[in-house]
Amino acid sequence: MADGNQSLMAKAEARFVDKQKKTAERNKATAEYMSEARAREIKTARLRELRLAKEEADRIAEAQNPAPKKKRTVKKA
Repeated sequence: MADGNQSLMAKAEARFVDKQKKTAERNKATAEYMSEARAREIKTARLRELRLAKEEADRIAEAQNPAPKKKRTVKKA
């Protein structure tokens, strides 16, 4: 009977250790995912700011120096 209890305790301990390892790996993976997602959000926000600033600069430049209107050419048939 004592051997049976030792065997059960060893199996329970092994399951517990495995469960702890899986939990630690899951937590690590989740942390990496969240870190990458946050970095992506920061990069996207920075690129959006740059794009909006460029568009605004283009609008100002266009307002100050409008492009000449193209003349229509008439084709003779």
